[in-house]
Amino acid sequence: MNVLIDIAHPAHVHLTRNTYAELIARGHKVIVTVKDIPSAVDLLKRYNIPFVYLGGKSDNLVGKALLQLKYNYKLWNIVRKHRIDIGFGSSLTLAQLSKYSRLKSIILDDDDDDVEPLFVKYAHPAADVILSPACVKRVTTKMIAYSGYHELAYLHPNRFSPDKRVLQEAGIAHGEQFFILRFNAFKAHHDVGVQGLSIDDKRRLIKLLEQKGKVFITTERNIDEEFRKYQLVVSPEKIHSLIYYATMLVGDSQTMTSEAAVLGTPAIRCNTFVGKISYLEEEEHLYDLTYGFRPDDVEKMFDKINMLLANPGLKATWQQKREKMLADKIDVSSFFIWFIENYPESIRIMRENTDFQNKFR
Repeated sequence: MNVLIDIAHPAHVHLTRNTYAELIARGHKVIVTVKDIPSAVDLLKRYNIPFVYLGGKSDNLVGKALLQLKYNYKLWNIVRKHRIDIGFGSSLTLAQLSKYSRLKSIILDDDDDDVEPLFVKYAHPAADVILSPACVKRVTTKMIAYSGYHELAYLHPNRFSPDKRVLQEAGIAHGEQFFILRFNAFKAHHDVGVQGLSIDDKRRLIKLLEQKGKVFITTERNIDEEFRKYQLVVSPEKIHSLIYYATMLVGDSQTMTSEAAVLGTPAIRCNTFVGKISYLEEEEHLYDLTYGFRPDDVEKMFDKINMLLANPGLKATWQQKREKMLADKIDVSSFFIWFIENYPESIRIMRENTDFQNKFR
């Protein structure tokens, strides 16, 4: 089988890398393509994943639309040249290629329809099948629901073991409290009008947490000059080990908040997406692993942080919550690999017997 994985965001590297490795190990041909996303390119290199560089980059919607035509043409040539059978990933390009090539697209999408109207409009109708967490609100009949989250494709205990050596690399003593702050750039197509933490909120947050331990900041774009001394210098592929050992993660990121939650680290996020994203709502209201606050509720956010910091058994409590969540979820990468290798029969199997996925627990 010939498979194409197109990377459109750094998180997609983590999402697909275990599937990539196992498909290669099983004798399949897998080609990875990546757009001009330096952090994604860096991750692919660190994981020793060969890739085809597509170039191009734009932060405005018109520029993104023009570049999309270019990506479609480049990937169409790859599909034709390498006789690609399946396109796998969260890429609009893969979905659109289904319309005018031999490729069948398996699209990974963990956002609700109303959060990403452009992707729903231009990708969903073209996709052959859409794999989404069961909690996601979706209209299309193309969706196959599974019991998991994107983050469990690479942070499920079957796939991830934290490395304590990361603490030494970051200059953290064993048992020392520390906090990770994650600030988003909000440059994606679905981020128009989205707000997160203000600069004053960030200053206040740092001042509060510095009283309790070390503070590290990680951002999607260049860090504000006044916060540069807090910039995290750990290698990007080691960030999940650091999150695992952190006392708490606070920020305005969706993905990293969910990563902390599935690792059993208390996570607080503040942005205008709060209340709209089903997988984070489930992690918050069903498993009590994370808490979301809108920017106009920032005082409640600080109250919650202070309440959590007053709990001396915070990390142990969260690991117990994590175990409860994991008991309900599957090893997502194992499910992905089975779905690809057995496509399109895997669609029929999942539609007739949703419980079949339980074999991947």
